[in-house]
Amino acid sequence: SLMISLIKSEGLDPISFIRNSLAQPGILAESLLIFSLETYYKIHMDIVTGSFGYIGKYITRKLISSGERVKTITTHPDKPNPFGNDVKAYPYSFDTPELLISILKGCDTLFNTYWVRFNYGKSSFEKALRNTKILFDSAKKAGIKKIVHISVTNPSESDALPYYRGKALQENMLKELGISYSIIRPTLVFGKEDILVNNIAWTIRKFPFVPIFGSGDYKVQPVFVEDLASIAVECAKKNTLETLDAIGPETFTYKEMLQVMASILNPDVKFVHVWPNVGIFLGKIIGLFLHDVLLTKDELKGLMLNKLTSRQTPNGKTKFTEWIKLNKETVGERYTSELDRHFRWRRSS
Repeated sequence: SLMISLIKSEGLDPISFIRNSLAQPGILAESLLIFSLETYYKIHMDIVTGSFGYIGKYITRKLISSGERVKTITTHPDKPNPFGNDVKAYPYSFDTPELLISILKGCDTLFNTYWVRFNYGKSSFEKALRNTKILFDSAKKAGIKKIVHISVTNPSESDALPYYRGKALQENMLKELGISYSIIRPTLVFGKEDILVNNIAWTIRKFPFVPIFGSGDYKVQPVFVEDLASIAVECAKKNTLETLDAIGPETFTYKEMLQVMASILNPDVKFVHVWPNVGIFLGKIIGLFLHDVLLTKDELKGLMLNKLTSRQTPNGKTKFTEWIKLNKETVGERYTSELDRHFRWRRSS
């Protein structure tokens, strides 16, 4: 409805606006407000990439809890759906943009988490960039009004690390698209389904010695995945062009973060400083036994270059130290495979 469009153009939440208006008789007739609310829910829908994954799942959960209608596009639309009938899943369909456009039509906001962690098999940064271009172009043709894009802190087109260079190229594609956007750049994201933090915790639990790469003095500012999702959903309400970081309230050196985790999970573990290349080699050996990739050389370089930090004022509320204490019984109890989650998944027959 026109009213809802006007409310959203001012950066307001339609539901909160209507609720507040009803509490103040005389501002708008109650019947008109109820009609506007019903109309909003009939026509408004958001679409999230990867609702069955990690960050996308939390964004989807936040949207549904706010009363929004959601559908998803994903690599594995036949994966178990944690949202049941509330979220309908569709394939990405990058090879058939016409189909992708038809899936995107009728949605107001696209929340994009699509990217790859490293090159593997047919998956590559170059292919992910081509697919991103198709996705953004399709979104514009489908009439998407806003894109909320999840990037990473400190990306640069001139970066020697392909992950960060690719993220910068993604951002530029979006900026040149000609529609409203919010680019959110998280630091190290932690949460129950996280892979990197979980597997660091797993090594602390399972091994008597854990390597610290180099000095361990490089910094991280971990942000909770639910805080990131809240920031993304709030950004969707604004009719602005913006780029912001998503940062947790605590700053650690890498060594300090490991010490915090060990003090809670396994106080007896010993830390050993190793040359970065030695650490990557040891990771590859463990990876051979686990049939997985623990950490890439580029990921370690990004960490050691303080890529996962920000000068912005923290906007995340959840402290990593408190979260680890609350989840000490489960975090790192089992190893989480990157390759199993993203490349080897098959529906059981």
